[in-house]
Amino acid sequence: MNGENAQAPQTVRVADYPQLRLLCWNRRDAVLAAAEAFALYETNWRHVDAATLDAQERGLIEALVREYGCGVLNA
Repeated sequence: MNGENAQAPQTVRVADYPQLRLLCWNRRDAVLAAAEAFALYETNWRHVDAATLDAQERGLIEALVREYGCGVLNA
C-alpha cells in the first residue's frame, strides 16, 4: 500500500492493521468495508497512536484519506 498512487482497497482485513484492530476492540468483524475503516480512523483518531503506525497501516490510511476523505482526515 505504499506510494501516493496506491488505491484504497474495497475491504480491509482488521487483523492486518494493529491500530485498526485496537479501534475494533468491540467488534467481531474480521473484514470491514474500506469506507467503514476510514470512518473508524477518522472518528476515533484521538485513540490512534500515530507514532507506532507501521508503513503498511500508514499507507492504508493515506489511501483511505485520498479515496474517502478527499485528501483530508478530519481528526
